[in-house]
Amino acid sequence: MERVALLTEVKKKKRDENLIKAKMQRTFSLRRQEVLQEPKIPEFFNKWPALLDVTEIKWEFMRLTTVPLTSKFLGELDRLTNDLIGVFNTKGGVAGKKIGAMMAKMENDMECSESEADVAGTTMAIYTVQAEGDDHDGPGGLLADVGVVLEGVEVLHNLQSINHACVMLYGLIYALNLSYPRSLKNIFEAYQKILMDLESSKLSPKVRTLKLKLLR
Repeated sequence: MERVALLTEVKKKKRDENLIKAKMQRTFSLRRQEVLQEPKIPEFFNKWPALLDVTEIKWEFMRLTTVPLTSKFLGELDRLTNDLIGVFNTKGGVAGKKIGAMMAKMENDMECSESEADVAGTTMAIYTVQAEGDDHDGPGGLLADVGVVLEGVEVLHNLQSINHACVMLYGLIYALNLSYPRSLKNIFEAYQKILMDLESSKLSPKVRTLKLKLLR
């Protein structure tokens, strides 16, 4: 009954955000039981559309970890940016060349991987849509939209920036109990255990090496 009432409130044009927050809190344990059964993303969001909202993603993360999502993530990223750049600059070989090229392109703007808006079949991604008439590729270009895709479904759009989309994707991974993408496992572990300081006593060798370099 609480879930149905929540669903009704979410669909209203002038919805009561405080009421939604309270009902999401009361239905948290029920929602977690469903999440652990690994439902399909579209089916889950049909039942719990409140989690398609940036504010509720942050509250859900807080319920799970007691850690504030956005301020902690972006604050630690800002604090460690210069140290991360220093670590990247010492990297040699093929990896060093790739990192150097990426850093030159980003022009000191930290970002996650981006893709075009054609996302059908994509398991997990951040997409960007370049503003019409803007010929500047990359982070310096004007963006008409930034969003998040899960299981081929656009679950968030009109986000503030690629950085913000990265934070929201991380929050959704926790909210939905998703596994880290294999190709980005080390990156997401670094987010979790270095930036967010969650389960930081258990580090993979690569993330442990990065953390030790940052502490020097």
